[in-house]
Amino acid sequence: MALREADGGKLNDFVWPTGSIEDRVSFAIEEVRPAIKADGGDVALQDIEGSTVTVTLEGACRTCAMAQSTLTDFVAERIKLYAPEITDVVAD
Repeated sequence: MALREADGGKLNDFVWPTGSIEDRVSFAIEEVRPAIKADGGDVALQDIEGSTVTVTLEGACRTCAMAQSTLTDFVAERIKLYAPEITDVVAD
């Protein structure tokens, strides 16, 4: 899995994630996790089956009215960016 370079992780040093689909999905989740945790929630990868990723929204996300938007507009968008073969991201 590609990570940011050792010189401080500046955006211009970003290396596009490569590797298995699980590596790229995990990279996407790790990238969005700090913002989700800042609001008291978390996201965890549960399964990848075919073109569908299943995640668990945890903490404050479980009861938040914006959870579906977080899943669709933030988590799924980032996963599909790095793993375009994924067509669906669902929460269990």
